[in-house]
Amino acid sequence: MSRLSWTMAWRMARRGLDWRFKGLRLLFACLVLGAAALAAIGTLTGAIDHELTARGRTMLGGDAEFTVAARPASAREYAAIAHVGSVSAGARMQAMARKPGSDAAVPIELKAVDSHWPLYGTFTLVNPVRNAGAPVGNQAWIASGVADRLGVAPGDHLLIGAADLVIGGVIGDEPDRLGEGFSLGPTVIIGTAALAQTGLVSTGAMVRFKYRVRMAPAADPHAAIDTFKAAFPSSGFEFRTRDRASPGLDRFVSRLGQFLLLVALAALAIAGIGIGNGVTGFLDARRGTIATLKILGATSGDITRIFALQIAAASVAAILIGLMIGLLATPLIGLALRGILPVATGLVVDPRALGTAAAQGLLIAMTFAAPPLLRARAFPAMALLRARVSPLTLPWRLALVPVGGGLVGIVALAVIPAPQPLLALGFLAGAAALFALLGALGWGLTWLAARIPRPRGTIARMALGNLHRPGSQTPALVVALGFALAAFVVMAGVETSLDGNIAKRVPARAPDYFVLDVPTAKEAQFRSIVAAIAPGAVVRAVPSMRGAILAYGPAAHMTRVADLKMIPDDAWALRGDRGLTFADTVPQGNVVTAGRWWPQHYAGPPQVSIDEKLAQTLGLRLGDRIAISLLGVERSATIGSFRRIDWDSFGFNYVLVFSPNAIADAPHSLAGTIELPAVSKTAPVRRAILSGLVRAMPASSVIEVGQVLGEARAILSEVSTAVLAAASVAVLAGLAVLAGAIAAQRASRQYDTVILRVLGASGRQLLALVLAEYGLLCAILGVVALGLGTATAWAVTVWLFKFAWLPDWPRILGVLVVGLVLVMALALGGSLSILRTRPAKALREL
Repeated sequence: MSRLSWTMAWRMARRGLDWRFKGLRLLFACLVLGAAALAAIGTLTGAIDHELTARGRTMLGGDAEFTVAARPASAREYAAIAHVGSVSAGARMQAMARKPGSDAAVPIELKAVDSHWPLYGTFTLVNPVRNAGAPVGNQAWIASGVADRLGVAPGDHLLIGAADLVIGGVIGDEPDRLGEGFSLGPTVIIGTAALAQTGLVSTGAMVRFKYRVRMAPAADPHAAIDTFKAAFPSSGFEFRTRDRASPGLDRFVSRLGQFLLLVALAALAIAGIGIGNGVTGFLDARRGTIATLKILGATSGDITRIFALQIAAASVAAILIGLMIGLLATPLIGLALRGILPVATGLVVDPRALGTAAAQGLLIAMTFAAPPLLRARAFPAMALLRARVSPLTLPWRLALVPVGGGLVGIVALAVIPAPQPLLALGFLAGAAALFALLGALGWGLTWLAARIPRPRGTIARMALGNLHRPGSQTPALVVALGFALAAFVVMAGVETSLDGNIAKRVPARAPDYFVLDVPTAKEAQFRSIVAAIAPGAVVRAVPSMRGAILAYGPAAHMTRVADLKMIPDDAWALRGDRGLTFADTVPQGNVVTAGRWWPQHYAGPPQVSIDEKLAQTLGLRLGDRIAISLLGVERSATIGSFRRIDWDSFGFNYVLVFSPNAIADAPHSLAGTIELPAVSKTAPVRRAILSGLVRAMPASSVIEVGQVLGEARAILSEVSTAVLAAASVAVLAGLAVLAGAIAAQRASRQYDTVILRVLGASGRQLLALVLAEYGLLCAILGVVALGLGTATAWAVTVWLFKFAWLPDWPRILGVLVVGLVLVMALALGGSLSILRTRPAKALREL
């Protein structure tokens, strides 16, 4: 037979295909899942990045934002800001809103804006929907949460501090809402003139003044900020630009994007295993056809063309379906995450993401299909006919070029366009190491099974023999099953750890109330009000002020924060202003780990105690110095000690605690916590405390921790749901691999079963043999998967999401057991049809 042309090869390939892709279903399923995951994740992350870029100005409310705590900008500072563009000035603070003539009160985020707001975007009110700007006079725009909790509506009055305001409307679309970050209550927007009427703003109050600037299209906001920093190095301002409109959101999106990328790569890796198993089973079932074609004169190249075209056709169809599923799934994912991510509604088509997903899918299909194709191509017809009794082996050198080239292409497509190339490369290297480890374990089991003493029982002896006999698929099964079971453990570990962070640690140890901006002169009154309403309540109050870290390090050459090109994630205390306090004694829940605490009534050089984790991140030592900006004045102190802070206590946890002689002379207020005894945790007592404190101290903010924790739990629950949904893609791919790994042994098991039946084995004995072999494999792989999956889940939870590692071991073990039971069920299900095979019919087909 002469060499076939591609046209003739396609005609022959097409005859061997049907629309159900019989024999290639495992390849089809794995590619559909892999392509869908890659398309959905690529499209989603691309849509988020585009939305953040396109809406940067609107989210921020300007091209640049200048923020300072506890004081307004000085005349010189304001002039410098106004020099670069049109300015919209405002303020943000916590406050209490009250309904006149009622004890009803609600903690709010008070947002004061001037007549220039908003610089970008459109602000709307609802009922009816209409465009609006800054409130005028004593008007106030309120969020729906305020209306619901206080039972007020437009036209009603609202008391905030000393101001009597009229509700002008309910907030609909607030263009800069995402840029404001997390709040401790619903928003109320008032004008700057109304803010002065409230009497809430005083020197040292917990208020942040924001100055947003609209600049000329060609102006560079970073250059403007650098100029301001140089002119006012000790001002304590925090800066943001339109390309970093919400740093907290940017970091969250980045971490979620990293996780989604890892999920996509995991699905890709698992799909590769399934594809290899699927193609092996497909070609093994067509062993007779391949041998017949060779006997009739077909060359090795002809065999490659025919079956490569069949595999390529199935791959293209699967990839197209996967791309369509991924494209349609993106709006659903965006809808589920609309509360925490800026995702455009509707169908989003990202040609780059779809093209990358298609290329990766096709590459991985052909790469993992290459070894079985080369095996079928390389052996003569008689060797193919004897394959069941003399298994085929392929020298690794023959697969080096196609497999190596394909892997290089897969890595390039995964790493080059990734936002974090090193992370993607590291994950692929880890996946390769895991494959190598599981492969080595598989060969080790084969070697060990051949050398350990033979059991006495016939079934046990045969099950052990099946692990190392010629043609045994033990190494391939260990890789496929181990990877899939480890994916189950990873999903369970990450999901239960997130649940643990949401439900266990935070709520258990939190106080019932936080009270902000308590005047120092009213501390005794504050305590007496609580004691009268809830005897036995534990009240704590500490000095509280806001300031920004300006510099740190040895006194001779301190590092200026303004000079840092990038602030590490763990150095979050360097971003903007922080809570500051002073104390004579070590704060409750803190432990000094290095250095010494200053004595009572200390009068020496100013000292500061710093969180040990921040000290490690910044490389600080005892005796170094910290410089801060407090009310626009630079102050410095020597580091006298490091502390371990119990952040889970949800109490007063300050990164910086100063000796009283360092900052006590600055204007400040108190921050308090209230822990109610169990008998006082009733609705009437809570209402009485809230109304009593609001009436006595209208300038203070009372925050009910339960409500805040509820909102935090809701956000974290959405994150957990997103993680679980994303991880399920990898698990589905793992299920396909499980089924495929077991199905790939169908042909060899059918031959073995027929021979054993001819020799007199009963169906019950054959069934027991299957269960014993897979039971032994599952026992070993369960331990391996638990170790590997737990380590991976810990890394994702702690390193990627920055959460505490709080796994629910019973649930993790339960998921692993379900996975092992699933393996046994698939093994049993795949064997039943083989056990029903009639020996005479099977022998005629050999």
